Amino acid sequence: MFDRHAGGERSVLVHLHLKGIQTEENFLTEFQELVQSAGGQVISFLTANRYSPDSKYFVGKGKAEEIALLIEAENIDMVIFNHNLSPAQERNLEQLFNCRVLDRTTLVLDIFALRARSFEGKLQVELAQLKHLSTRLIRGWTHLERQKGGIGMRGPGETQLETDRRLVSKRIDQIQSRLAKVHAQREQSRRGRVRAEIPTMSLVGYTNAGKSTLFNHLTKAEVYVADQLFATLDPTLRRLDFAQIGQVVLADTVGFISNLPHELVAAFKSTLQETIQADLLLHLVDATDKQRVENIAEVERILKEIGADKQPTLYIYNKIDLDENLQPHIEYDDNEKAKAVWLSAKTGQGIDLLEQVIIDFFSQNYQQQTIILDPSEGRLHALLHQKTTVINEKMLEQGGWEMTISFEYKTIHQLIKTEKSLQNRLQIEANVNEWEIQ
Repeated sequence: MFDRHAGGERSVLVHLHLKGIQTEENFLTEFQELVQSAGGQVISFLTANRYSPDSKYFVGKGKAEEIALLIEAENIDMVIFNHNLSPAQERNLEQLFNCRVLDRTTLVLDIFALRARSFEGKLQVELAQLKHLSTRLIRGWTHLERQKGGIGMRGPGETQLETDRRLVSKRIDQIQSRLAKVHAQREQSRRGRVRAEIPTMSLVGYTNAGKSTLFNHLTKAEVYVADQLFATLDPTLRRLDFAQIGQVVLADTVGFISNLPHELVAAFKSTLQETIQADLLLHLVDATDKQRVENIAEVERILKEIGADKQPTLYIYNKIDLDENLQPHIEYDDNEKAKAVWLSAKTGQGIDLLEQVIIDFFSQNYQQQTIILDPSEGRLHALLHQKTTVINEKMLEQGGWEMTISFEYKTIHQLIKTEKSLQNRLQIEANVNEWEIQ
């Protein structure tokens, strides 16, 4: 009988170079960093060349036997492949190696389980793990093929494998039900922000690009930051206050990597809803990474997969403090609109440029004017404080207020519907009649 082996930290990493598929050195480095992020101790990193994967051992019988000798000589606890293995391949390799075998998807799922802190994050990771497990219950447990024994359990009863599948399926249904409730709560909060007309931004980017560092610098939050892959997993939302445009909500999301498991993308769709519905995406890029072009393409591929590829995007090239040839600046497109900001979230260089670009972006639909209110218009005074951004205000000697306000056309349109006196007192650049005010 074949039983699963216990895990450990001493690991052998394996990558297979396949004909026609070019592997960048950065991809191999990232794989090693993933293992270290999971707490693994890399003893050896083996590579092999093949025209195509072997159906039984993935790397071929000869290379597999070579790895088996290394495992015995170095007292290895685990072999981790930088590829997705079939359940049969994992089982065959574990039988040969006499130790645990993990593929890339299982490794990433393990890191996400390690990083998850919130109730929702833990549920999402467990859901992804169970969906991945449900496809490979046959692997590693020969007892699962036996039928139950004991009084009342003999005969053509349910096999252990069928029982485990049913239990996994039941747990998946429970998690999806709980996540649906969490998603409903998120949607309610999002609708509240929409009603309050608070614009939103979402930080996206390749993992370890510095999103949490920038988030902390902008919001003065204390999100965990570390120089490792997936240092933070759970999404965080904070409000920013700008004198010119008022409040903006900023969301920090999970980082992406190459070949991000589909199970994770599906599980985190509700979390990434903040990205899908953001008014502006801040796509953070490590300016010093030699693979930044490939990383940008991978992030954009995942954004397209979740339906967030149509949002306005501002590219932020971070970590310029690591290259003395890079300076903070704004990059413009042919229409003189900002398309990228070069900065350092760690030192703060260029943060002022980013804030100005954000203000300019959201100011496109804003207008600033001065209005005088009589002492009897206390209700309107309160509404303007609630619905617009008050840039400046002073009390008049005869009573009343002089207010300089910044407002969005959409907001003032709704306010004029109930406060008709505003229509003639504000010089609206747009044609008020086009708003069909009743």
